[in-house]
Amino acid sequence: MKIAHYSQTKETRIDNDQVKGVSGRVVIGKADGAPNFCMRVFELDRGGCSPKHAHDWEHEIFFHAGDGEVWQDGQWTPVQAGSVAFIPGNEPHQIRNAGEGKLVFVCLIPAGAPEL
Repeated sequence: MKIAHYSQTKETRIDNDQVKGVSGRVVIGKADGAPNFCMRVFELDRGGCSPKHAHDWEHEIFFHAGDGEVWQDGQWTPVQAGSVAFIPGNEPHQIRNAGEGKLVFVCLIPAGAPEL
């Protein structure tokens, strides 16, 4: 069993030509003995975004804090604290921070997908 605050997990900072102002943490994963899922927490700085991408696996997202947008089917859909998103495998998507503060969300993926 593992019980911890997410901030105790090592942060990986991502900033390049496709990803802006993103911090990610694998808070529960294979290193914890989780055989089926990986739980990650992402923080996007003001103006931050994930890359526009698609992959074979589904993922589920819970938006914890901030205001953002999810790109799906060629349009942006607003999200805020309390919003959820299900993204099926192979569906192009992107997340961006549309607010003044950090956008914080939890993302679940199946075991076997790259954890971060």
